[in-house]
Amino acid sequence: MKVLNLHCGQGHVFEGWFAGEDDFQAQLGQGLLECPMCGTHEVRKALSAPRLNLGARAPASPPSSEAAPASAPGAALQAAWLHAARRIMAESEDVGSRFTEEARRMHYGEASQRAIRGQASLEETAQLLDEGIAVLPLPLPAATKETLQ
Repeated sequence: MKVLNLHCGQGHVFEGWFAGEDDFQAQLGQGLLECPMCGTHEVRKALSAPRLNLGARAPASPPSSEAAPASAPGAALQAAWLHAARRIMAESEDVGSRFTEEARRMHYGEASQRAIRGQASLEETAQLLDEGIAVLPLPLPAATKETLQ
């Protein structure tokens, strides 16, 4: 198994696990790789150091925190976004293209209040806001429908 450090054109950094270089190139060529933050398919390998397990003994003491490499800029923000996305996905019902209709039904007391998510056009979102229905446009890439790593 080969673990690669990847990044997208927007500067988001993430890992990908592949059977080997050929597997990475095949998935890249087929457009199967996607940034988990923004959903772009513009993914490139970043420089990374391989970890080789040659049977050496583990160090007697754990490495000090001073030796730990500095995290990439924005890593804390990226981690917080992924945490929020996981929580939204876990704690809301996906009503898909029925979002506008279901938000109105809840607002006018025709359906029980609950956390929902789905798709709405910019025009539909503006209409909901004009009616006093609180909505928050939050673009989530398709990868968030899968298990987020």
